[in-house]
Amino acid sequence: MADLRRNGGVAPDLPPHWFQILLALADQDRHGLGIMSEVLDRTAGRMKLWPGMLYRNLSRLVDEKLVVEVDAPAGAESGGGRPRFYRITALGRRACAAEAERLAGFVQAARQKKLLKA
Repeated sequence: MADLRRNGGVAPDLPPHWFQILLALADQDRHGLGIMSEVLDRTAGRMKLWPGMLYRNLSRLVDEKLVVEVDAPAGAESGGGRPRFYRITALGRRACAAEAERLAGFVQAARQKKLLKA
């Protein structure tokens, strides 16, 4: 994956699963299962992030400085292990917003072509 920090900003065109992970973290820190559930619900089951895929991509997002691993909040239930919590970074927020803007452009074009109602 290309370095998303190039050009002093953020490159658009995030992989769809990266966008969904960042979107899941946009309003609160979450652990892996929380991210998987959020994405599954928001995509009406069309995107399933299996644990191996999720944690591999979270590792890449950490490498790109789009997310960071954080301590579990006080009172977090473990569910049988130590949950790993993640937080979106400022760079991650900019990347997610840039991708949302790019996708919004497609929606606007579809509306102009009368494929969607205004």
